[in-house]
Amino acid sequence: YKLIPQKKLILSKVISLIKSSKFVGGYEVEKFEKNFSKFTGSKYTVSLGNGTDALEIAIKSLNIKKNSEVIVPVNTWISTVEAILSNNLKVIFCDVNLDDYSICLHDLKKKINKKTKVIMPVHLYGNPTNVPEIKKIIGKKNIKIVEDCAQAHGSTINGKHVGTFGDIGIFSFFPGKNLGAFGDGGALITNSKKIYELSLRLRNHGAKFKYDHKFSGRNSRLDTIQAAVLSIKLKNYHKVIKRRNKLARIYFKNLSEIKNIKLYKLKIKNVYSFHQFVIRVDINKRNKLINYLKKRNIQTMIHYPYMLNELKFFPKGKNLKKSKLLGKKIISLPISEEHSEKDLFYISKTIKDFFLTNR
Repeated sequence: YKLIPQKKLILSKVISLIKSSKFVGGYEVEKFEKNFSKFTGSKYTVSLGNGTDALEIAIKSLNIKKNSEVIVPVNTWISTVEAILSNNLKVIFCDVNLDDYSICLHDLKKKINKKTKVIMPVHLYGNPTNVPEIKKIIGKKNIKIVEDCAQAHGSTINGKHVGTFGDIGIFSFFPGKNLGAFGDGGALITNSKKIYELSLRLRNHGAKFKYDHKFSGRNSRLDTIQAAVLSIKLKNYHKVIKRRNKLARIYFKNLSEIKNIKLYKLKIKNVYSFHQFVIRVDINKRNKLINYLKKRNIQTMIHYPYMLNELKFFPKGKNLKKSKLLGKKIISLPISEEHSEKDLFYISKTIKDFFLTNR
């Protein structure tokens, strides 16, 4: 997988935008929004300063009554919950399932009540949450769905892109994401014209254009250079997904025979973007494995080392049995379009060697 031509194209584009002094708004931003709507199959895209702003603006655009309850999985990045609290809403933590680390539907059913106004499924690690089933659970109840797709660009369910099942889908373009900018960036997608129009104003001081202020908003605009970078990357993004899936298959093939490792249980009708490749091992072996790999020049990460209910300033939550101590069992293995097949065979072999010597 060669990235050199794309990087040259991006550099050339950035230089031309600097020379023409185009930095905020304009054609490149509108072009990216149009391209991203086409890519996700949504009517509208509102590009924003970052993924956290996308979450906050998405919730604000729904005009939810103060202190209403929002159900969110307990294993996610902190900003998912920050966005709920910053909108003066109450966080209800939901357990996760251990097949793909998305929201536990069994626990979700128990936690929906008259106060529930929003459910926020998180397509964590690029693994699509079963949102069609969540919609069945909701039925005719007046509950909104905000999909956190920050790690799931290109993930689909039955051919339909994540973020298009609920009322709003949000994305992050942080540089570490599969589709990453050269700085911060984010977006929300929706099929609602009302949400779209309101979000456009919310991102720009309550105005659609200069001095058109209708209310007090904020400043959260995706800058022109980042929009141009993302448009170029989006053209070849299908190759990134294809590449990551090819590499993930190496892990599945080589690690599935190790009894001590729990891998994702994939659904055939879904497309996974493999933002992370997370394995689960026994608590007493996790840190030993990390150190073993580190000594052999294999860097790993943990997403995330604690569940959000373990933080002192967040609610404790109830009946979070599956996610208990999960942060002490999981490891994110290296996976990116810049890795080679040889890299992943080496990593797989090293993990096998570890379990052969640490029975």
